[in-house]
Amino acid sequence: MKCPFCQHDDTRVIDSRTSDDQSVVRRRRECPECSRRFTTYERPGEVRIFVIKKDGRREPFDRNKVIAGMTKACEKRPISREAIEQAVDGVERAVRDQLAEEMPTSEIGALVMQALREMDEVAYVRFASVYKEFRDADSFLKEIESLVRKTPSAATGEGPRGSAPSHRTTGHNT
Repeated sequence: MKCPFCQHDDTRVIDSRTSDDQSVVRRRRECPECSRRFTTYERPGEVRIFVIKKDGRREPFDRNKVIAGMTKACEKRPISREAIEQAVDGVERAVRDQLAEEMPTSEIGALVMQALREMDEVAYVRFASVYKEFRDADSFLKEIESLVRKTPSAATGEGPRGSAPSHRTTGHNT
């Protein structure tokens, strides 16, 4: 593996760990030339999936675009980069589980919204406001009302799937 800092041809692996679902290997590497460390992620080669854009264009699925969208929605929220990566892993797995060579952006967006809804209500609303292209305040309010109706009661202390909330917000101080 080439060093991203000094371009030295050979680096050594210091530590390797697999993700919880065993689908990704994270490797910490060190360059013997410049002594800098960096992380690489190893994923199995898979069939390319093409995304069908709203205007009909086709382009390869790019998990980095999903990461960027989710990161933007989670900006200034108490959500770690690792939590975002895990959510994107779930979205990517769901896309690949469809066993289709093409998938519309609307379906991918729905998967992202579902993941964000489970992670953080504010991030979900942020993403939904762009994804659903709200035309006016009424459509925005309807989405928030829908979220409030489907959210477990804060009084019970339960989050999604009956677990205690770890980083969900109750809507106060947001």
